[in-house]
Amino acid sequence: MSLPTDRKYTASHEWALLDGDELLVGITDNAQDQLGDLVFVGDVNVGAKLQAGDMAGVVESVKAASDIYAPVSGEIIEFNEALNDQPDLINQAAHDTWIFKMKPDNPADLDNLLDAAGYEASL
Repeated sequence: MSLPTDRKYTASHEWALLDGDELLVGITDNAQDQLGDLVFVGDVNVGAKLQAGDMAGVVESVKAASDIYAPVSGEIIEFNEALNDQPDLINQAAHDTWIFKMKPDNPADLDNLLDAAGYEASL
């Protein structure tokens, strides 16, 4: 497995990439592989203020549904609307397809997440 090293990861299989003062959040390739063909991505509440570990949305596949969690505390500022019509974008390129953007309360909280090697070791 080849993981991008430009982002952080959670034990619950989200990735988080700081882009300026915004945090792009998606699920890992491992997560989408375990879920199978995605048929729905959503229930993301733009404007919601979440604590790290709070449920931020859901992904559903033909096999299962799984919650997506906030990697750090902050406010959800955008949902990737392209996923409404094409949830399988995540199956095609999980590490290139963000699900939502957050404004983190404290960007330094990212230091508490796993790096690529740490995430890979947790699998």
